Amino acid sequence: MTISVLLVDDHELIRQGLRRAFERDQEFEVVGEAGSLADAKRLIGLVNPDVTILDVRLPDGNGLEACRAIRKDRADMGIVILTMYAGDDQLFEALESGASAFVPKNAPAEDVVAAAKHAKSSPHSFTANDLNEAMRRKMSPTGPQLSPREREVLGLLADGLGVAQISRQLYISESTTKTHISKLYEKLGAGNRAQALMTALKLGLLKHEDPNSP
Repeated sequence: MTISVLLVDDHELIRQGLRRAFERDQEFEVVGEAGSLADAKRLIGLVNPDVTILDVRLPDGNGLEACRAIRKDRADMGIVILTMYAGDDQLFEALESGASAFVPKNAPAEDVVAAAKHAKSSPHSFTANDLNEAMRRKMSPTGPQLSPREREVLGLLADGLGVAQISRQLYISESTTKTHISKLYEKLGAGNRAQALMTALKLGLLKHEDPNSP
């Protein structure tokens, strides 16, 4: 089955360029185009796309705010944020808004297509070409400052434990555990467990286990 895509951008030339890029890939079908948030919301209800390519700056609103609203109603829809202003602040705001991917408008159209494929397969896993570098810029030279409890939680996450198991092991409520995990993700600039553990490894907060060690 093809992946259905909705293009939302107020510049017709950009929509045309993206349409051509998607039409070159037989995995995709462009099922609609919108030049405003109002049209985008109407079309999402009509065609229920697998992936929406969403510009940040639109005549009637902000695409990042719209992303939050769409994510509440369409939990499994892939959302790719497309923007002319691809700074770190917008990248992290896109991550926090629930977007699946973040692509600057000066990137090749093929990058948008690749981001759409990721968004369809992993709508809740955020990706951006500059994500790792942006996280390093966000961190202090010594890395994020984790509390002793947060370090314990991080270690247990690395061991593969879930919220309930961590709560039992640390003798704390599941609500408290979720709060610690949320703060960990925030400090590590991560959107999920895999991203948090990858960043922690890169920053030296976790160590690779040597299977040959005694």
